[in-house]
Amino acid sequence: MTKDQKTKIPYDQRLARLMVRPLVNTPIRPNYITGLTLIMALGAGMLFAIGGEINANWAAGLFVLTRFLDHFDGELARLQGSSSNFGYYFDYAAGGIGYAALFIGLGIGHWQGELGNWALVLGAAGAASALISLFSNLGIDQRSEELGNGEAVGYPRFDGFELEDGIYLLAPITWFGFLTPFFVAAGIGATIYCLWTIWRFVQLAPQNSFEKSAELKKEINSED
Repeated sequence: MTKDQKTKIPYDQRLARLMVRPLVNTPIRPNYITGLTLIMALGAGMLFAIGGEINANWAAGLFVLTRFLDHFDGELARLQGSSSNFGYYFDYAAGGIGYAALFIGLGIGHWQGELGNWALVLGAAGAASALISLFSNLGIDQRSEELGNGEAVGYPRFDGFELEDGIYLLAPITWFGFLTPFFVAAGIGATIYCLWTIWRFVQLAPQNSFEKSAELKKEINSED
């Protein structure tokens, strides 16, 4: 990895790499961590759905911890040399399902509140967006030649941060009593991000098709 590539790694991912090093020579495998984060995310969604200030506070902290631990499986796989196709898809599925659980839980938890039925609409939109983004990002990975085998496209990045890092604000915002506006903003933001991934996926298709056609034509001409 070059120095330039290292500077592009988000800060939380760098911290995860340092923290996961003690696990390199242990029986713990990346998929174990992925499974744990999925269970934690589902648990957070259930707590949000149950409702109540205490449950919401615990749910927010649990989900934020889940998103941080999500970096551990990938970093452990790189350090152990234990990357696999199953782990790659499992990690993607766990992330998408985890976010879907978050939005479903928030929707149900806010249903009887001031948002009423709109909470269910927002929750459904956020959950659907998370699952659709899962598949569109997989498609982007497959069409992006700059990515290595098993690497993920990730989120738009700004210096040492990436767009997903905004989820870390969920905990303090919830603890200070501003969960409802965060839910509304997150539901809208998830939908916008979903549309961006679809646009990016579609944008890559013609470009790659043109490049493959040009390469094929060049090969034919060289044979002649």
